[in-house]
Amino acid sequence: MKIYTRTGDSGETALFDNRRVSKADPRVDAYGEVDELNAWLGLVRSACSEQDIDETLVHIQRDLFAVGAQLADPSEKLANRVTKAFVTDADVERLEGLIDRFENELAPLTRFILAGGVAAGASLHVARTVCRRAERRIVALTPAPDLLIVRYINRLSDLLFVLARVVNHRAGQPETEW
Repeated sequence: MKIYTRTGDSGETALFDNRRVSKADPRVDAYGEVDELNAWLGLVRSACSEQDIDETLVHIQRDLFAVGAQLADPSEKLANRVTKAFVTDADVERLEGLIDRFENELAPLTRFILAGGVAAGASLHVARTVCRRAERRIVALTPAPDLLIVRYINRLSDLLFVLARVVNHRAGQPETEW
């Protein structure tokens, strides 16, 4: 299979229901934001030597493929075929558990902090903002996507913030308060 198909040369792409839409379609934009987030997490992984964080990010990257698949499937054609293409309530609960676990390493926040720190920490802050942008694109979709996707992405941005703080803390990098 070749990487190029030429089917997108006119500025259109296919959704999972085989409908052709503009590459500027809000749905394509939404799953494109999720793809960008996934790429940022790959960059974080290249800069982070913490095994527990790497394992967490790999799991999230797999989840983000599922989120992208759900967003590319407005007619729900995947529903009965590809179980790995879905995030579930258990995935949201897993993120909440990770937030709680990693926050235990940190001092409570008393002020806003500026994004930055070591390369992996700063990249996690960028990933968090990309996640929030993806969330805005997702909630703007019509028809509205499954609210579970919105919950997952919302919780993920919280986790990315906590992970940025943890990476910086473990590296001995102090936070800069605003």
